[in-house]
Amino acid sequence: MRLPDTLRRHWPLAGLGGLLLLALLWATLAPLGGGSHELLLEAPPGAHRAGLQVPAEIRLTRGVRDVLLLRNRDSAPLVFGPVDVAPWREFRLTFEEEGEHAYACPLVAGGVVRVRVLAWPDPGLDRLRWRLDNLVQALRWLPLRGPDS
Repeated sequence: MRLPDTLRRHWPLAGLGGLLLLALLWATLAPLGGGSHELLLEAPPGAHRAGLQVPAEIRLTRGVRDVLLLRNRDSAPLVFGPVDVAPWREFRLTFEEEGEHAYACPLVAGGVVRVRVLAWPDPGLDRLRWRLDNLVQALRWLPLRGPDS
């Protein structure tokens, strides 16, 4: 059996297209990973003077990542809504319902942190969209590190 001339000529592109199609199929159907349900929000030393860098909206997903871990490495208490985290302590804030929540936090610009809790994504386009959104969020908020750290 002979392959058509166009496929023989363009086999690298056809192979790359097939791999891309397999990756998209995996992203739409593969189960969501287990592991930790926590998303870390850490106040580094000196945060009470310099402020805290957080995204405008923190996204959590019920059943996948539904715990916000507040860790205070500063010498001053961290106020996050009704929670007051003492210096060098941590607090786990669990979210069981979907929706949008606003928490007062004087250390961030604007003084409010919005937490959006999403539903478990169904297999298919919802799961693909969820994975792509998480990838974009992770790339957008990569920690900046200098060359000597």
